Amino acid sequence: MACRIGELVLGCRDPELLARFWCEVLDFVVVDREGDDVVEIGTREGFGGPHPTILFSRRDEPEPGKSRLHIDLNPTDRDQDAELERLLALGARPADIGQTGEEPWHVLADPEGNEFCLLKARIPAL
Repeated sequence: MACRIGELVLGCRDPELLARFWCEVLDFVVVDREGDDVVEIGTREGFGGPHPTILFSRRDEPEPGKSRLHIDLNPTDRDQDAELERLLALGARPADIGQTGEEPWHVLADPEGNEFCLLKARIPAL
């Protein structure tokens, strides 16, 4: 038997802000809270459902150094350009990590600066 990713944990300054942003991006809902310091989001099935949940955990100080993990997103119901517009309207912003401009993806950052990529290929929604 192999393992499954049950949840991804992201340290952040404002768990509520990031939970709202990523719920809109991924069509997730808040599935749990632990006081003001932890907000967990996921599909309506919650923990153990078809996708890992994402846990935003308050950290007063950011971790030193650049994060080595980022999320790649694929649009499900629109093309990449339309999805890019939607993400920017939600509060994402372009991020420069040294790309040439010829890449078929867009590098973005969430409201706290966590980088993620919007890929071109569409995949079906679950």
